Amino acid sequence: MRHYLLHGLVYLLALSSAALLATEVRAAEDHLEVRIGYLAWQPALGPLLSNAIPEPEDAGLRGAELAIGDSNSTGRFLKHSYALSAVQAATAAELLDKARALHDQGLRLFVVNAPAEQVLQLADALPDSLLFNAGSADDALRGAQCRANLLHSLPNRAMLADALAQFLATRRWQRWLLVSGQQPDDLAYAAALRRAAGRFGAKIVEEKPWSFDNDQRRSAQAEMPLFTQASEYDVVLVADERGDFGEYLPYNTWYPRPVAGTQGLTPTGWHKTVETYGAAQLQKRFEALAGRWMNDRDFAAWIAVRSIASAVTRLKSTDRTAIRTLALSADLPLDGFKGRKLSYRDWDGQLRQPIPLVHPRALVSTSPQDGFLHPVSELDSLGFDRPESACRQFTAAN
Repeated sequence: MRHYLLHGLVYLLALSSAALLATEVRAAEDHLEVRIGYLAWQPALGPLLSNAIPEPEDAGLRGAELAIGDSNSTGRFLKHSYALSAVQAATAAELLDKARALHDQGLRLFVVNAPAEQVLQLADALPDSLLFNAGSADDALRGAQCRANLLHSLPNRAMLADALAQFLATRRWQRWLLVSGQQPDDLAYAAALRRAAGRFGAKIVEEKPWSFDNDQRRSAQAEMPLFTQASEYDVVLVADERGDFGEYLPYNTWYPRPVAGTQGLTPTGWHKTVETYGAAQLQKRFEALAGRWMNDRDFAAWIAVRSIASAVTRLKSTDRTAIRTLALSADLPLDGFKGRKLSYRDWDGQLRQPIPLVHPRALVSTSPQDGFLHPVSELDSLGFDRPESACRQFTAAN
């Protein structure tokens, strides 16, 4: 009798162990691990001719880290966990090598904070991956140089210039003096401003290239008024992305006129002064994490990671093709604390989003401005609309 009881007890224990093991296996199968790579490299700017405050070295990274934390807060209820593998390289070659190493580890989702050339290099080197550009505003990345596996969470220069031009049009400041630096990025920004002038009926009364190599800290009051002599203008537009001279234009122009562009009244993807629609809570969480203000690169990286997390929540999958398809549809629930539902354009992968217009301590306005209508979305009045797009590779993949 004792033998049969012992045998039955062993049998019950075996059944219990098998059931427990099956439960654990089922729980492991239900758990979804989402691994995202963050790839960053920004070249040294070289010596500046002003006291421009440099961008934080961790710009972008901190935004991605905050988004990982936000995603894990909600993901734990769905048995989803998010992990960030961050790379901040010293050279472009090192960035590519480390990106390939992460790819070899199985990562297929990446957020990139790098210049346009390196963004393209990474997109071509990782064709089976989905990349989010959170570091380059280059228009060509959304146009002739677009890639099917590349989406853009940072606004491009065309969007920024259009946002500014709309505001100037509402103020009827339609006569522009354009002052541009000679760095490639300055020339690209100036080209975006010319395009915006044509779109919104402004007249550039004169263009003046800034070709001086002297420091304006001591001589701006004497030299800037003479430099800005021109036919009468309503506003001075400046294209100086490095910050070599643009900070010395306000209050030093020949006519008492406002300054806008890369300095003065500035269009940007994000700024400390954005506080409505729940943005203040995002700002506080970021400042608690990073110990500084959130900038446009931080927001672009944050919204890129949140785009992935929102898609994974809906799909219950980390498949990069499915995430891309959902992101380019109208079905991705994406809240960017900007008062409108955000979405990616299906013709070039650019994130539609309102653009704040700020000066260093205040939000002045947000574009699109009232009255600038569009048959599909007012947000598409900013940047390259579908009929204007030069992107062919991207649309061919849809």
